[in-house]
Amino acid sequence: MPIKWSALKVSEAMGMAEEFVNEAAEPLERAKIVAIEARKIVYLPQYVDERLASLKWDIERNLERIKGDIASVRSSIPDGAVEAEREQSKHGAQMSLV
Repeated sequence: MPIKWSALKVSEAMGMAEEFVNEAAEPLERAKIVAIEARKIVYLPQYVDERLASLKWDIERNLERIKGDIASVRSSIPDGAVEAEREQSKHGAQMSLV
């Protein structure tokens, strides 16, 4: 049974989202390094150290979660749907007889 939504557009959207996430990954990695280094400050109170550790963990976890969400969307696209839609668009739009 053919799908009525555009698998190709969803795939392209996830490609764009992945590009933006990859662009954000480097600055987030630098922020994580800053948090790690800040934890080495001498006489740092434990409550501040805990918040810095939490910041590091949040950066790691959220970046992984976002990448996982993108992968999940991609895996929900039926096998072959993107390729079929690309092939169909090469031959022009055709009306369905069904």
